[in-house]
Amino acid sequence: MSLRGKTLFITGASRGIGLAIGLRAAKDGANVAIVAKTSEPNPKLPGTVYSAAKEIEAAGGKALPLVVDIRFEDQVADAVKKTVLAFGGIDILVNNASAISLTNTLGTPMKRYDLMHQINTRGTFVCSQACIPHLMKANNPHVLNLSPPLNMETRWFEGHVAYTMAKFGMSMCVLGMAGEFKTAGVAFNALWPRTAIATAAVQNLLGGEEAMRGSRKPEIMADAAHAIFMRPSRECTGNFFIDDEVLASIGKKDLSEYAVDPTAALIPDFFI
Repeated sequence: MSLRGKTLFITGASRGIGLAIGLRAAKDGANVAIVAKTSEPNPKLPGTVYSAAKEIEAAGGKALPLVVDIRFEDQVADAVKKTVLAFGGIDILVNNASAISLTNTLGTPMKRYDLMHQINTRGTFVCSQACIPHLMKANNPHVLNLSPPLNMETRWFEGHVAYTMAKFGMSMCVLGMAGEFKTAGVAFNALWPRTAIATAAVQNLLGGEEAMRGSRKPEIMADAAHAIFMRPSRECTGNFFIDDEVLASIGKKDLSEYAVDPTAALIPDFFI
């Protein structure tokens, strides 16, 4: 079981979880379309589509760096077209790009509200819509949204209503599209971490170095995503997966290798 020769279209793939998923696929010899906004280095946000492409190719894959703002459907359509021209189709879509602002209702500027909804919910819908015609031609096509289980409880909303709405919008795409495209054989699933993941968002927004110490490495999400992609798309759709549960299902229960600091207590993620 391998992703050799498969083509992945990954949003937000210049760093973090998106890049980790791309690198795991590259180890199999996959083709990876790196879809992200970052074309120039940023000291607070390491990684560009071009640096990610070099990493993908060094890992054994083929890379296509694409500078795209997924808020604009014409840019997404152009990126999908370039991916199909370069690699012959699309087998897997990973909706990873996301914006976060853990602010309460009175503390959320509408500009920030709009950004989260345009990238998270709308961006996921736009990318799915653009890729589905190509996924329907693929063998074992998968769409994976990096979004949480739909836990409709007040505690997951009250501290950051706007952010939760935007992330749950991605999960609602899974719920609806899994049913809509089940007979077509296109799988739609969500994946979410049990703990905080060591990404730029955690570093910059959720507590700096201390939060990073209590996080797991992005590779745990990449390995879980890979395991999902190995499953038959007609038999594995409409699920809201948690990373450690996916790994346990393939016999991997010792997760110590993913700890940033094995001596630190792990920080639970939101929505779990």
